[in-house]
Amino acid sequence: MKNLLHYSGGFLSFIIFILDLFAIYEVLISNRTKGGKLLWVVLIFFFPIFGLIFYYFFSERKEHYNYQEINYSNIP
Repeated sequence: MKNLLHYSGGFLSFIIFILDLFAIYEVLISNRTKGGKLLWVVLIFFFPIFGLIFYYFFSERKEHYNYQEINYSNIP
């Protein structure tokens, strides 16, 4: 049981690391200003768990992306 708990901390850290990488990538491809991008990346980098939580709840992610609407037309 002790070995299982020992490895679970490493696994959870790896999952948080992967989520941090996704969040940083999402920030870098967004339409935010350079200062806004830098602030979010620094927050996520230095505070991995709390940075992810803050980014998820307070970042207004949907307003900062280039969504392209796809218009489908009927084939005659």
